[in-house]
Amino acid sequence: MDHLSQETIKELILQSQEAKQQAYCPYSKFRVGAALLTIDNVVFKGCNVENACSNLGVCAERNAISKAVSEGYRNFKAIAIASDLKDQFISPCGGCRQFIREFGSNWDVYLSKPDGSYLKMTVDELLPVSFGPEDLTMKKVFEIS
Repeated sequence: MDHLSQETIKELILQSQEAKQQAYCPYSKFRVGAALLTIDNVVFKGCNVENACSNLGVCAERNAISKAVSEGYRNFKAIAIASDLKDQFISPCGGCRQFIREFGSNWDVYLSKPDGSYLKMTVDELLPVSFGPEDLTMKKVFEIS
């Protein structure tokens, strides 16, 4: 994995903050934005979109990844996540950690604060001992035909 320059990280976090501005969160009032960087250096932004039927809402991370996948991208370098939390770094929910993991375990996740400070983690660090697509091809005790 290539390391990102400080300028690229700063820009990715800025784009996640821009995405946060579009959040639709009338229920939680908790805005989240994400900016996803593909291996081809294309950025896809996403924001959380809530729904009155709460389980139909979508998180910013899943929104950005789904946009990228719908455009044919499957390999990612990094994702930056932004929120309005002043005193702590925003962290993806469990569902988003698994969704991010679907596309590999060795890429970077930047958890940020509104002031632009960030904590860099890998997908593996966010979701240790994870289950991914490769596990479905592992040898099993019983094969179903």
